[in-house]
Amino acid sequence: MMQVRSSRITVAADDGTEMNAYVSYPAGDGQHPGILVLQEAMGVNSQLRGVVDRYAALGFVAIAPDLFHRVSPGYNASTLEMDVVMPLIKALTTDGMLADVRAAHAWLVSQPNVDMQKTAAMGFCMGGRATYLANSVLPLAAAISYYAGSVAPSLLDRAASLHGPHLFFWGGKDTSIAPEQHRAVVDALREAGKSFVDVEFSECNHGFFNEEWVERYNADAARQSWAMGVAFLRDELGVSLHA
Repeated sequence: MMQVRSSRITVAADDGTEMNAYVSYPAGDGQHPGILVLQEAMGVNSQLRGVVDRYAALGFVAIAPDLFHRVSPGYNASTLEMDVVMPLIKALTTDGMLADVRAAHAWLVSQPNVDMQKTAAMGFCMGGRATYLANSVLPLAAAISYYAGSVAPSLLDRAASLHGPHLFFWGGKDTSIAPEQHRAVVDALREAGKSFVDVEFSECNHGFFNEEWVERYNADAARQSWAMGVAFLRDELGVSLHA
């Protein structure tokens, strides 16, 4: 693993808004791959910042934009409070998410130490949906979505526009994403002839990767999915990672 350094920046979106973002950089010289790390409902919190740092330690320049910046800038929490986060989630729009991922990606590829041909995105829950959207509009080499909510049915028509191969992780006991929604996403990619990998952890709930969400966290699935994701990114981007 590489040593990393982190900072906070402000990025301008193309709809006239500005958003804060947490970024982490590997200490090594030379060109690096880049990755967008897209939040779940608890914001760019300590858990997500830890994920950003883990990608930087692998050798990525990683950025996590604040997707709630239009409705509750800087919101982050260690626990899920549905009465607080549901209004924030409902206020998100596809156009807003697209503006945000475009802005974060534009910042990423503008960095002199980022290889613009080797960029990826990954995210959790609403960030998994944002990752799917990002892959439909950005020249990504790969994308990873954990338990991506609300892709089916409204965003299935974007399957034909996906750029890079897409890895999906799902929880078999996730009551917030019905099995038929999971199947609909996979069917749409298959029909569109897109390259994808589909993985279901049958005993896991929504949020199984988040170690701070104690009642949902599954250490085995988190470890296994991380290893799969690292191998997927290494192969699809054609890079040597410091795992």
